[in-house]
Amino acid sequence: MAVTMESFGIGKDGQEAVLYTITNHSGARVKVTNYGCAVVSIEVPDRNGKLVDVALGCPDLAGYEQQTAALGGVPGRHANRIEGGRFTLNETEYSLCINNGPNHLHGGKEGFHQKFWNHSWQGDQVVFSRLSPDGEEGYPGNLMVRVAYSFDDDNQLLIEYDALSDADTVINLTNHTYFNLSGEDSGSVLHQQLKLYSTSFTENDENCLPTGTILPVADTPFDFTQWKEIGKEIGEENIQLHNGNGYDHNFILEQEGEFTLCAEAYSPDTDIHMAMYTTQPGVQLYTANFIQDSNVKSKSGKPYEKHAGFCLEAQHWPNAMAHKTFPTVVLRAGERYQHVTAYEFSLGK
Repeated sequence: MAVTMESFGIGKDGQEAVLYTITNHSGARVKVTNYGCAVVSIEVPDRNGKLVDVALGCPDLAGYEQQTAALGGVPGRHANRIEGGRFTLNETEYSLCINNGPNHLHGGKEGFHQKFWNHSWQGDQVVFSRLSPDGEEGYPGNLMVRVAYSFDDDNQLLIEYDALSDADTVINLTNHTYFNLSGEDSGSVLHQQLKLYSTSFTENDENCLPTGTILPVADTPFDFTQWKEIGKEIGEENIQLHNGNGYDHNFILEQEGEFTLCAEAYSPDTDIHMAMYTTQPGVQLYTANFIQDSNVKSKSGKPYEKHAGFCLEAQHWPNAMAHKTFPTVVLRAGERYQHVTAYEFSLGK
């Protein structure tokens, strides 16, 4: 395993971003940057042994600063949506930025995925950390966050999340990588195949905000319990697909904190297979329904079009502060937030 570091550009405020490359013994590699704690590329072999970059991204820091798609980043302090940008904790109401219709999304005006993180490498791990101060984007408590990336000889990208707050707060961290297993510049992912280990999902309203109702996937376009093309039913007349302009929904994982298989994806073009594992209680499937409007400058130079990638975001269920039956996103002072997610790449289903 080898880890190298290089400059990734100077930001608008004069800060320098760095780019780490983690290369395993086979030559497959992952690149991550301290800007946004983002995954920039994942290069793994196809059926012919050629390395294919399966992660959408930008060629430099300037591209990441201008894009609004949260490419590869770690949104926070609370990823996904909070209703009305408000929540009540310990009988105190907190007001957050409204930046997604009438709701709060991905931490606010400047979420964690738009921040420069402290960085180091420790053995085979690249470690990013930052202190989110009390009141940042309206959230209470000084929150120390640590995210570690590693990439092993089995082509497994492991992401470890750790956080600690000095006051009660809310937290929901995830990784927002857009995958395209045929290659980041290959076009639509709708012909690629997906399997989700989930039999239910949270209903969304017209703003993609969970209503509190849990729906079964059976006999709906949301049934990925068996292998199915991502786009097979994406165009069907269905109010949930209409509300998301495609898939943008939280699928419920029926496990209690164990590190378990939750999703698989496959490209018949390259024979690349991805297995996803997590300790989180949900995974958000997002089919890049608005990436064409997100000011993305791609690595290939081509504009990313609608459905150019898919996200599988391991996280707690969105809008949990409004629905007490959802798994809690409250982190108590002095308690540790710890979760692990992995994406493992191989050949064949």
